[in-house]
Amino acid sequence: MPIRTNRGRTAVYRRLWGFPLRSPRHLVGTLVFLALLVTVLGVVLPKVVGKAATADPGAAPPSSSAAPHPGVAAPVPSTETLPTRLSQPLVTPTSAPPNPEALNVAKQWAAAWVHHPAGISNADWLNGMRALTTDEYLPVMSTVDPGNIPATRVTGEPAVSSSYSSSVKVVVPTDGPKLSITVVKTAAGWRVSDYDQAS
Repeated sequence: MPIRTNRGRTAVYRRLWGFPLRSPRHLVGTLVFLALLVTVLGVVLPKVVGKAATADPGAAPPSSSAAPHPGVAAPVPSTETLPTRLSQPLVTPTSAPPNPEALNVAKQWAAAWVHHPAGISNADWLNGMRALTTDEYLPVMSTVDPGNIPATRVTGEPAVSSSYSSSVKVVVPTDGPKLSITVVKTAAGWRVSDYDQAS
């Protein structure tokens, strides 16, 4: 007869879970049964799962040499066959004579940087430097408030502090702080990728 009430169902569950605790003999019998069940599952499941994996037609056949034998160290794979993230080794850049176009871009950018009449918006100020700045650096420049810039004019010619074939660092004097401007070579030509106050 089916169990129709919660009280009857609870009584049945209580009898099942309470069975091992009725006597020491029941407890030992339950532990032996559980140990046998775990042992059988430990032996049968790997065989069943192993057969299912080898039955897959796309799977590679197991190799006897791939599995290490007891007492024998597994072979270490050669690093020559492993793929690397870099296709070419990193090369330390060598210095090169400064590019006149890079110096001109730095000078024009500094002139646009110091040009901030009272009340100019960030967007209008940034438009003066947009064609001279890399696309990656424009979002950084959009956070600058032109009203906080202490310089109003460029006071001298740009001086190269370091020069490489694809980047030039230029110091431009202003009536405020000196600007250290990094100009890099891009597909669109030389563009400013960073600036800071020169020491």
